[in-house]
Amino acid sequence: MASNALLAPILFDRALLRARLDRARRGGSVTFLLDRVREDFEERLQAVTRRFADVADIWTPGELLQTPPGDRFKSVTHLDPVETETLPLQPESVDLIVSALAFQFVNDLPGVLAQIRRALKPDGLLLAAMIGGDTLTELRQSFAAAEAECEGGMSPRVAPFADLRDIGGLLQRAGLALPVTDVDRVVVRYDSAFALMADLRRMGASNILIERRRVPTRRATMLRMAQIYGERFADADGRIRATFDIVWLSGWAPHESQQKPLKPGSAKASLEAAVQRTKRD
Repeated sequence: MASNALLAPILFDRALLRARLDRARRGGSVTFLLDRVREDFEERLQAVTRRFADVADIWTPGELLQTPPGDRFKSVTHLDPVETETLPLQPESVDLIVSALAFQFVNDLPGVLAQIRRALKPDGLLLAAMIGGDTLTELRQSFAAAEAECEGGMSPRVAPFADLRDIGGLLQRAGLALPVTDVDRVVVRYDSAFALMADLRRMGASNILIERRRVPTRRATMLRMAQIYGERFADADGRIRATFDIVWLSGWAPHESQQKPLKPGSAKASLEAAVQRTKRD
């Protein structure tokens, strides 16, 4: 499947993304989401019975595979976030592709998944986690209300996130077999909206939308946003909630050994007959 890079809308400034990630590393990254993903990743990988030799880690902003490669894999290639979305991987060259907290900043996710499908050896596995769903819904709603009230309009501040159904469809579209998706919802509490935004900066996850506002937000708007956030999304102790949805996705490069769905009409007993039998019993 060819990439749709020429057709996909350009939503994210990936050069700015790399700069923000570099700044976060220099200043001391906030890693609680990556730490959670890393722990969950180890459990999910241990549940897979087959062994993997050659592994590629795509754009994870930090260390995902902490075990030395020689203990589990023959080789691990880590691809750092770059401006382009072309993967430097040869066809059918890797057994396992992993990625954590990176795909939410991809402009052409169908194209990247198609490249992954080509790079996987037959019966190779993609296992990835990305931010999606209702992530930062509280911050989005608070900014929207504050800007509408203080400035008479809204500007793009939080990236659009894919939902579970969309991602499952993209895995199938890329030609990956046995696709599976699920969501891990994490709710984090903060003293204020400003503390949350400081954490986002230290994750390298602040606004990189191409259509982002290029002038500083008015102080009155920021203060009103924080006030609305506290009014709508605070607990009894005054601390606010922030939602992060971690969407897990996996799929396999097709192989003859994999379980196949039955062809339509191949069942040996009809649903009608089963219903009739149940009624008689």
